[in-house]
Amino acid sequence: MTARPRTLVLSGYGINCEEETASAFARAGADPRIVHVNDLIDGVDRLDPYQILAFPGGFAYGDDTGSGKALANRIRNNLGEEVLAFAAADKLVIGICNGFQVMACLGLLPGIARDYRSIRIALRHNDTVRYECRWVDLRVAPSPCVFTRGMDSLHVPVAHGEGKFHAGPDVMDALRRGRQIVLQYARPDGTLAGGAFPCNPNGSLEDVAGICDETGRIFGLMPHPERHVDFTHREDWPYRKELLRRQGIPLPEEGEGMRIFHNAVTYF
Repeated sequence: MTARPRTLVLSGYGINCEEETASAFARAGADPRIVHVNDLIDGVDRLDPYQILAFPGGFAYGDDTGSGKALANRIRNNLGEEVLAFAAADKLVIGICNGFQVMACLGLLPGIARDYRSIRIALRHNDTVRYECRWVDLRVAPSPCVFTRGMDSLHVPVAHGEGKFHAGPDVMDALRRGRQIVLQYARPDGTLAGGAFPCNPNGSLEDVAGICDETGRIFGLMPHPERHVDFTHREDWPYRKELLRRQGIPLPEEGEGMRIFHNAVTYF
């Protein structure tokens, strides 16, 4: 019998994507459990029995002090050493949208030279100065990332107000050298967006949509793969259904986002 990797999907005040994230992991073959951050702090549950840790999307603590900052501080002050031990072990961590923001505020990413404490990247307000909710095309770059193995493109939605990736020149150089830039916003033809809206929905530096640490086990992305787990989740699925029917190609059951969750489970 194949083991089902235990997955802790974090919950807390303002997080609102934990059920979708847990459902995607379960569908991929994991054994997910939604755990409130307070239960970890109070010792009702612990991190170490799990193999995968997921920081889902949402608006933790209302993003009142900036996206991800309040939850990151609560985790750092109460669970800091446990999270660092988890990151250092042969386990996986993923942060989606607000979860990516939390990981950036914790210092889990970019994780250059396996430094999981230093805050070296930021996810700033979108250039449009408004909440952007739209489907985007992504180029998957060659990288050590466990979650994107075997992938070269991805079509998933974004939904955020603060998703503009920013880092200093030294950090960007290190990310390039370590092949840690995993996802970049692209045009429908696969070429990079070049910062142009709406293909790049937020103005991210070098079209960055997701990065990993140097081991490839820790991954953060602004788009939402858990919102494209069925083919019919696509915004254009009726059109694509007709195209496939005319070509005699069976309709896919799963959406493109499921590949990220399958890769995580396959790792174990």
